[in-house]
Amino acid sequence: MPPIKKTRSKTASNRSLRGTAARTGKPRASVYGRAEPVQARPARDAKPAARKHAGNSRTGEYARGEPARTRPARDAAAAAQTRAEPAKPRPLTAAQKRHLRGFTHDLKPVILVGQKGVTAALLAELAGALEHHELVKVKLADDDRESRAASIEQMREHSGAELVQTIGKTASFFKRNPDRNQYPLPK
Repeated sequence: MPPIKKTRSKTASNRSLRGTAARTGKPRASVYGRAEPVQARPARDAKPAARKHAGNSRTGEYARGEPARTRPARDAAAAAQTRAEPAKPRPLTAAQKRHLRGFTHDLKPVILVGQKGVTAALLAELAGALEHHELVKVKLADDDRESRAASIEQMREHSGAELVQTIGKTASFFKRNPDRNQYPLPK
C-alpha cells in the first residue's frame, strides 16, 4: 500500500518558525504557558538610512554622476616626463636575494651568451625571458673575468633587472612582473 500523504492545515502550528522556535520545532510559549503565534518583523522603510557623517557623502558633480573636473597641469613638460618614466621598483634586499637564490639553484640557463658577446638580439631575448619567467639564469662563454663582469653589467642595465647572484660563468637575473607574480618575495 502506498504511504498516505497528509495535507497541511493552515493553523498557527504550521506557520514558519523563527529563532529558537525554528531550532526546537516548537512555538514560543508565553509566560502563562499558552503558545503565542510568531509575529512577522515590521517592514523596513524603502528609503536608505541617513549617513552618520555628512562629510562622507558625495555632493555636487559626483552625486549627479558628472565626470570629475581635473586641474590643468602646471608644467606640461613635467607631466609628460612623469608619464613617460615608469616608477622604478625598489632594489632587492639581502633577504629577498637569498630567497631567490634558492629558486635559481634548480633552474637551467635560459640564455647562452656565445662568442659574439652581448648583441641587440640577445638583449631582446633576455627582456622577453624576464617578462615571461621573472627569474632567469644566463650562461656566458667568455673566459675573462673582467669581460664577463662587463657583459653582466650591460645586460643588467639594458633589461632593468636585478642581479641575484653570479657563480663562475653563470649569472641570475630577476625582474618583477606585476601581471604574473611567480616568486612572492619576503619583506
